[in-house]
Amino acid sequence: MKLERRDQIAELVSTNRTVTNAELMERFGISIETVRRDLAALEHQGVLERVYGGAVRRESNPQEPGYTSREKVHTAEKIAIARFAETLIAQNDTVYFDNGTSVLLLVRQLRGDKRITAFTNALRTAAALADKAQTDVILLGGQLRPKELCVSGSDTQEQLARFNIDKAFIGVGGISADGITDFHFAEAALRRQVIRNARQVIALADHSKFSIRAVHNICPISDIDILVTDSAAPSEILDQCKDKGVRVCIADDEQEGRNHP
Repeated sequence: MKLERRDQIAELVSTNRTVTNAELMERFGISIETVRRDLAALEHQGVLERVYGGAVRRESNPQEPGYTSREKVHTAEKIAIARFAETLIAQNDTVYFDNGTSVLLLVRQLRGDKRITAFTNALRTAAALADKAQTDVILLGGQLRPKELCVSGSDTQEQLARFNIDKAFIGVGGISADGITDFHFAEAALRRQVIRNARQVIALADHSKFSIRAVHNICPISDIDILVTDSAAPSEILDQCKDKGVRVCIADDEQEGRNHP
């Protein structure tokens, strides 16, 4: 409940730019002390700035490159990552595919003879899944981000919470030995919901994501079961991920994927 409430507070601040302590107390039926703790936690995540009587949206967050721009960079690495990730999907799996260029490439690599049930919040991904004859596709609803063609928000989270997921494939805004980060608060909240629901969480991240620290914390790296990346990813961080229990897999464009030694 605490994380869900904070996600809803973040959504309010993002939409309305400001929120008052009194408004939050009335809306959620919580004390002023709880409001202050929630706002302090969200301020620490970089979502907002506390002011007298409430909070305002933080406007200085780094911006994520547009989807079209992201599609055009590190394509060979992403295709190799997608090909390896496809081998992790088994017959009759229930699979979540989130919004992201690497995840979309994974869907395009998916063999048509694999019978799976697929969930996604991304319209491009849903369209690609619809071409797979053996795939049942559940497209989640919610607030649309027009340029990204994906949905998120509390309605999306509520729908997803009803389902159990075998494997969740998530893209990331940034990654380090500390954890996974992202740029958009509602999508970050949805990814946290996915991680709670999934039996196995698989992060897809090319080497460029290791140099980025996005504003929203999604989860500690120990919440990730498998990380699929490319050979240019920094070995020091990969070793730290392994030390925290993550299976690290290297996908190269000229060879089969392999576990990081």
